[in-house]
Amino acid sequence: MIRKIRDVSCLILYCTLIYALSNQSKILAPSLVSYQDKFIHASAYAVMGLLSWRALSHFFQQRHYLFISSLVFCSLYGFSDEFHQSFVPGRHADILDWIADTLGAAVMIVFLNFRSKQSET
Repeated sequence: MIRKIRDVSCLILYCTLIYALSNQSKILAPSLVSYQDKFIHASAYAVMGLLSWRALSHFFQQRHYLFISSLVFCSLYGFSDEFHQSFVPGRHADILDWIADTLGAAVMIVFLNFRSKQSET
């Protein structure tokens, strides 16, 4: 029960952090490479993919349900985050950011799914 509370709390806190960052008019990050923001989005949502996998594993024991629910959660959160940004002065919604969010989460979730398959054998 403690692990369940910890895992769900970590996911909620991480989602809150993303919301708080998205609520900023400007995020100061030096631009080092082209499309850096897409890498940042993908990385942030890969972390969310890990956290959602851990949190949702307490509710879905079958791996395919866990896979789908984790991916859908991250993708919908990414979509809602982009929608939220459309109301923040100085920010805008970008479908490519949402795609980067979803792909970052998907890569992590596929990895976790593969790893859990390996540990079953």
